[in-house]
Amino acid sequence: MAIIIDGHNLLHSIQKISDFPGPISDVRLCHIVGRYLRLISEKGEIIFDGTGPRDKGGFDNISNLEVIFAGLHSDADTVIEDKIKASTAPKRLTIVSSDRRLRDAARKRKATTLKSQVFWDNLQKQLSRKKKVKEPLAKRQGHSESETKQWLDFFGIEQ
Repeated sequence: MAIIIDGHNLLHSIQKISDFPGPISDVRLCHIVGRYLRLISEKGEIIFDGTGPRDKGGFDNISNLEVIFAGLHSDADTVIEDKIKASTAPKRLTIVSSDRRLRDAARKRKATTLKSQVFWDNLQKQLSRKKKVKEPLAKRQGHSESETKQWLDFFGIEQ
């Protein structure tokens, strides 16, 4: 499944959240989304209006996320709509936007839609989960007799 995100729409949704600590930049947002996509083993694209910053170096090396700027003669909504129309497997797309125009375009092609706030909430929950560390089998079962003997010998303890 490919996830296509309306970048400024998501940024705007995040800024409405009263409990989010401080402003978030487009670069920081992309790194957070990239971490999330890597965690859920998905690939995605985030599309922003305009040409973006002059130095786009901050967007380099973001895993699982392609960052796209619509340019001067288009906007993110149009680019996303074109991607939905051009998709050969629209049912495998998830469109992240609260924009009715994009949600309607996605529904027409049977793509999944998520409002930006819902996507952000899911992302935050997933990233805040702690990874389970696999316990060694010996922790529950104990050491074998030969291992126990080996340790007793090592420490000079007689049985």
